[in-house]
Formats: sequence, C-alpha cells, structure tokens
Amino acid sequence: MRLFAAVLPPEDVTHELAAEVAELKKLPGAQGLRWTGRPGWHFTLAFYGEVDDDLVPDLSARLERAAHRTSSFPLALSGGGQFGHGRALWAGAEGDLVTLGLLADRSEAAARKAGVPMGEHRRYKAHLTVARSRDAVDVRPYVTALQAFTSLTWTVDELVLVRSRLPKSGVAGEQPRYEAVARWPLAGAG
Repeated sequence: MRLFAAVLPPEDVTHELAAEVAELKKLPGAQGLRWTGRPGWHFTLAFYGEVDDDLVPDLSARLERAAHRTSSFPLALSGGGQFGHGRALWAGAEGDLVTLGLLADRSEAAARKAGVPMGEHRRYKAHLTVARSRDAVDVRPYVTALQAFTSLTWTVDELVLVRSRLPKSGVAGEQPRYEAVARWPLAGAG
C-alpha cells in the first residue's frame, strides 16, 4: 500500500481554502497549473511510499503510540510558498508548529522502527499543496496572494494514516484518491 501519515484540516477550514483557491485560479496563467482538490488537502507528516502489508500492523501500533504521546494542538492555514521553482504551490501553517514538527518526527521514527525504508531525514516544513506543475513556473503572484490568507484555527486532535491511489486512467487532470486507513486520537483529544 502507498501510505503516509497526515494531519487533515476540518471541513470548515478546507471550505475557506477552497474560496481562496477559487480566487487564485482567476490569476493569469492559472490554467497552466494542476490544482489539487479538497479531498486531497492534508499536511503530510511522513511519506512512506509503498509499504509491505506485513509491516502495516507494526507501523500502525507505533503510530498509535506516537499519537498518544503527542498533545492536541492549535493550527491554522496561513500564507503560502513554493518548492522547486513553482513545481509545487502550497498553503502554510501557523499555530503550534513545534508540536506539528514533533508529530512529524515521531511519524517518521515510527516507520523506521517498523522497518519501512525512509531514506534521508529532512527537516519538516509544514505545507499543504494546492497546485503543481511539471515545469518551472513563476508562481510569485500566487504566493503573494496567499500571504494575506489565514484560516480559522482548529485543534489538531488526531493522527491519520492515509492510503493514496495514483490515477491509472491516463485522463488529464485526474487526481490521486486518498482514504484514511486508521485514525488515532492525540493526547488530550476528545
């Protein structure tokens, strides 16, 4: 299974982001970007890639422990940025980014201890991808527009293990499908 650990924003926050993205799509050149959709909006904590079915139970148990050791925390979407010279346009975050980073580190450590090959460790950068491009694109107008955006603040109260299914149809613009495989409450949630 192709898996990752994530924080999922609640529906009222994704509704606000959808309104902001609708405005971004009105900017010149927006049709040249591949816009992600609401079902795919998430903060990836740790990307695992293809995980052997045999490793999933141990990974799940370790993620559950990581969730129980991490306190719930406030978060909001705020601002934005880019990776790879416009290959990815993203919304950022504000709130308790220290705890978000800790949860990301614990999600990565859970995978390593479960035997999931993780590659090189990178410092966590909170981002929610809103658009991609195969080519380098000047997304500065979009990043500038996102600077004024801040969503409602919500309490992150769960860690989610998500399965992604890549498009197979070859239809232009088809998005990956995401499904929550498991959810674990954070400490103090509920």
